[in-house]
Amino acid sequence: MRILVADDHDLVRETIAAYLHGDDIQDVRSVASLDEAIAEVRRSGAFDLVLLDYAMPGMNGLEGLTQMIAANDGHPVAILSGTAKRQVAERALQAGARGFIPKTLGARSLLSAARFMAAGEIYAPVAFLTAEPDEPPTIVLSGRESQVLAGICAGQSNKEIARDHALQEVTVKLYVKTLSRKLGARNRTHAAMLARDLDLI
Repeated sequence: MRILVADDHDLVRETIAAYLHGDDIQDVRSVASLDEAIAEVRRSGAFDLVLLDYAMPGMNGLEGLTQMIAANDGHPVAILSGTAKRQVAERALQAGARGFIPKTLGARSLLSAARFMAAGEIYAPVAFLTAEPDEPPTIVLSGRESQVLAGICAGQSNKEIARDHALQEVTVKLYVKTLSRKLGARNRTHAAMLARDLDLI
């Protein structure tokens, strides 16, 4: 199985690609934009599955999905998102997406979903599609929290963030905990995903 992951956030892209390892997956490639994804398909042939970030530049909502389905010769294309709501997921599936993958999905679930979609089935978490519509959260960060979050998104360690901003490492750890609570993030990578999709960085 060959899988292509397209997401413009380096940390998110690398994490998702790392999740997609199994005996039946021979090739996982990753690119940073829709244009690069289309170019990769033209260069190396259709992929068994393409995962596209919904909020990636160039996507123009679901127009990018339609372009990718055509470029991938009708093979499965799914949408990834950290913050899109149920209505977006429903529209994506109606537009031909083979699945809708929340970025909060764990490694095993993502791998299972990828296999499911590559086999031609449609995947979307039932809990997500049956959830009541809600308003996007309003998150206000202090200047220091924004600096720490930018460091997290850049893949920096607490020590590196502390050095760059003349802070104690223990202080950075406290900021990371506060940020995780504000964002509802499980860990640093999840915080980076949410920050990017909520346009906090």
